[in-house]
Amino acid sequence: MLEKFNIEKILKTILKNGGDYAEIFYENRKETNIVFENGKLEKAQSGLDSGIGLRLLMDGNTFYAYTNEITEKNLIEIANKLAQISSSKSKNIDTISFEKKSALIETKEEVTISKKIEKVFLARDFLSKYNPNIVQFKIVYMDSFQKVEIVNSLGNIVNEDRVQTVFLTQVVALKDNILQTGYEPAGGAQGFEIFNEIDPVQVAKIAADRAIQNLTAKKIKGGRMPVVLSSEAGGTMIHEAIGHGLELDLVNDGMSVYKDKIGQKVSSEKITIIDDGTIPFKRGTTKFDDEGTPTQKTILVENGILKEYMSDILNALKAGRKSTGNGRRESYRFKPIPRMTNTYIAPGNDNPEDILKSVDKGVFVKKMGGGQVNTVTGDFVFEISEGYLIENGEIGEPIRDTTLIGNGPEILKIIDMVGNDLGFGIGTCGKDGQGVPVSDAQPTLRIPEIVVG
Repeated sequence: MLEKFNIEKILKTILKNGGDYAEIFYENRKETNIVFENGKLEKAQSGLDSGIGLRLLMDGNTFYAYTNEITEKNLIEIANKLAQISSSKSKNIDTISFEKKSALIETKEEVTISKKIEKVFLARDFLSKYNPNIVQFKIVYMDSFQKVEIVNSLGNIVNEDRVQTVFLTQVVALKDNILQTGYEPAGGAQGFEIFNEIDPVQVAKIAADRAIQNLTAKKIKGGRMPVVLSSEAGGTMIHEAIGHGLELDLVNDGMSVYKDKIGQKVSSEKITIIDDGTIPFKRGTTKFDDEGTPTQKTILVENGILKEYMSDILNALKAGRKSTGNGRRESYRFKPIPRMTNTYIAPGNDNPEDILKSVDKGVFVKKMGGGQVNTVTGDFVFEISEGYLIENGEIGEPIRDTTLIGNGPEILKIIDMVGNDLGFGIGTCGKDGQGVPVSDAQPTLRIPEIVVG
């Protein structure tokens, strides 16, 4: 698409009155959304969207505009308007030497929307008969096929095809005036072939069992106690409690507890934290970020020592660092900002069974729910969507309506056992009004003491 335009002219126009960086971002996206709710198929639709965003970086600031009118005349007009923002003196811009890079997906046979609805109906048929306590359920199928082209004044021309598929189920169960919900998502950077690995009925069953179990699960008295986080729990804690705090825009703005701590000890020496946008088929994986920088495996914390922040081009320029390939955006309508991709605590050396046996009395978290974190202080509150008592080193009764309350930096410093397993969860991370696909993971962990609410 962009190659049919005089891209060098557009970039030079943006920078004609000065600036540090100029960029053109083109996106063409086809999405399918299928929703079964309230006993009927509420939505089954596909749509196309395409547009271009133009960006100027100057003196640490971002100036951004986007359009659906994709003509060279319109792009030049927008580029001129961006250039007018600059107060610098005009300067001669040398010819930009472009290097082409691509990550294209071989075209596969088109899957009809009726075949996608069949997957939803498999879960519907199961849940309709599974348990009389199920009073409501929602099933969602989503996919996205995205073509991205990025050209910038660094000389990069990037073409990438991206694909995402998500299948999720939410179940509401009722008994004796007690209402509980269960939720289970599955998906990744794959097309319809992902259903060779995902069973819609199994996804529905996990969500249903979680809701049904919580109807009779006991409430416990809160307090400080040992907690074992299963590798199945998903990486919610690592994503929220430290992940956002290592995004360089928050660091630069003084909104992170990890500001100015490169080279310092920020966690137990058993903890190594990695962000890796290159892991095949994971939900946060792309070949390039949304600025055309190759994604990479970035060691953020190594054996307890803070090594790196996650950065885009703008914040790397501000801090005198290099982009780590973490400049991401929801669509062409948004400017890129530092975001996580696939973030995880690396596996350790402890046997998960030994970790459980080491706790005489405490809580075992099989699945984390949502949460909130203050990136300035590191304080957090996370829900436990599926948890159990630990009694004499074994998993005991299920519990409900519980939370974990603590401080990310403090908790990371006291984790004393790290399992040799690893389990991934998926999600859509929200920040600054944008949502991007991510995954997170952790091994089985032992926290010697944390507040259970």
